[in-house]
Amino acid sequence: MYPPDPTIAHAARLILTVLPIFLLIGATVVVVPTWFICKKAGFTPWLALLMLVPLGNLILLYVLAFADWRVVPIDQLAWPQPPYPPPYPPPYPPSNPPSNPQPPPNLPRP
Repeated sequence: MYPPDPTIAHAARLILTVLPIFLLIGATVVVVPTWFICKKAGFTPWLALLMLVPLGNLILLYVLAFADWRVVPIDQLAWPQPPYPPPYPPPYPPSNPPSNPQPPPNLPRP
């Protein structure tokens, strides 16, 4: 049997220390936006943890896509919708001149 190569042992230690850091960063990049999407959709944000479960991310995607969201955007609540379609013809400019036009005011001469 051959003795273990120290460079292979060093590479294995490096991979075992760097890999969890990359996995943690990757999980954070996926879970945090999903957390906010679930909150905005009116669901519990803890559903975002399904992104870490195999096939759970696919289930969560379908739940978010086809479920009725329990919130209404604020712009729909705050502002009434204008009548659609607008009246035709538009009211401005007036089609007839005024029947009794006012003369311009007399200004004093300098």
